[in-house]
Amino acid sequence: MALRYVERFATTRGRLTDYLNRKIRERGWADEAAGAAADPAELAHRMAELGYVDDRAFAEQRAAAMQRRGLGARRVAGAFREAGIDENDADSVAPAIADRAVESALAFARRKRIGPYGSGDSDGHGDRKLHEKQLAAMLRAGHRFDLARRIVAAPPSAVVDASDFE
Repeated sequence: MALRYVERFATTRGRLTDYLNRKIRERGWADEAAGAAADPAELAHRMAELGYVDDRAFAEQRAAAMQRRGLGARRVAGAFREAGIDENDADSVAPAIADRAVESALAFARRKRIGPYGSGDSDGHGDRKLHEKQLAAMLRAGHRFDLARRIVAAPPSAVVDASDFE
């Protein structure tokens, strides 16, 4: 079961352990000899030793994909916790996440038409509410407050370079 799972899905040791525990429970093997002899955590650890599961590579790939979609460091960290990636692997990926923070925030702003990517069709009356709404969206996406505030405050149709927000 474990081998079939890791061949079909990119996963972590934590997720593999949870999957195996769930399957053992669903099949009623928890109290039987076969269920007692198979330790899902040990099996997941063995799969990692053999190279079938690599938490750090999973973290790097997940962080890059999330940041391309425009999600910030806090959202990426939450995804790591959910996937069961331990702190050492998460900390090893943290510098790369920090290096791509501005590009990620700009990608989110572009996708959601925020700040310099906005239309600029406002009549001036709803600007404050619009800015608050856009800032809240960027914060929910996991971006730093100071970076989100600068992007939201940028005038629409401004020529934007990542170095402007460093």
